[in-house]
Amino acid sequence: MTGLLNWLRVFVRGAVLSYIALFRWFRPAQYTASKIVMPLNQILFFTLLGSYALGTNSAPFFAIGNSLQIAAVSGIYGVTMSVGGERWEGTLVYLFGTPASRMSIFLGRAFVHILDGMLGVILGLAWSGLLLGVDFSHTSLLALALTILITAASTSGLGLLMGAVSLAALETFFVNNTVYFLLLVFSGANVPLQNFPGWVQAFSYMLPLTRGIQAARQIVAGAGLSEVAPLLIGEAAVGAIYIGLGYLLFRTFETIAKRRGRLESF
Repeated sequence: MTGLLNWLRVFVRGAVLSYIALFRWFRPAQYTASKIVMPLNQILFFTLLGSYALGTNSAPFFAIGNSLQIAAVSGIYGVTMSVGGERWEGTLVYLFGTPASRMSIFLGRAFVHILDGMLGVILGLAWSGLLLGVDFSHTSLLALALTILITAASTSGLGLLMGAVSLAALETFFVNNTVYFLLLVFSGANVPLQNFPGWVQAFSYMLPLTRGIQAARQIVAGAGLSEVAPLLIGEAAVGAIYIGLGYLLFRTFETIAKRRGRLESF
């Protein structure tokens, strides 16, 4: 029990402190703008463009897809910077030197960003209802909340993998931007998956967000939790795979760094 409590203490304190350190330059006005203005711009842009091309009946498709897509802002950029920031800020040597559980430290870097990503999705869906007329009257709130949680966590799993990569990569922001826009195109947020060739659809289902977006659309249309459970299980499995790959890469880089005696570079 003592070991578990210590694991949780490291997990929670590391999560909160890493988030505070990452966004130490944020002021309330800046944070509010990042959670309201940016998601609103993305949702309005793609929804209005899609509605113009396909008709107003298509608005919920784009609004819901892009609302879920907002989770990638925290999951990709935020989580990657939380892990990679250890190297940029010169604190990687202390992280590798601590006797604390590596898993608690690694997972803790994503925890607050999952909550932050969920907040972004909720605000996006609120804008969708208020400004774009998306009807949530048939929605199971419990099923939708679970979908948002699993999707945000799955996307953060990819962020943890990218964060581990950033410990050795020289150009992180280019890779992050590329991954974000790949998700924007291939997750089904703005292009129906059936419009893609079969091999592209297979690639799409290897990404986070894809199943989460599908589940959210079905739930808003009136589906229950049991109907979208296979999609949510698949989404959670994808996230777990990325977390596992990220942790393996993280420990591999630690081993290499200690063997070479260079904790700030590989």
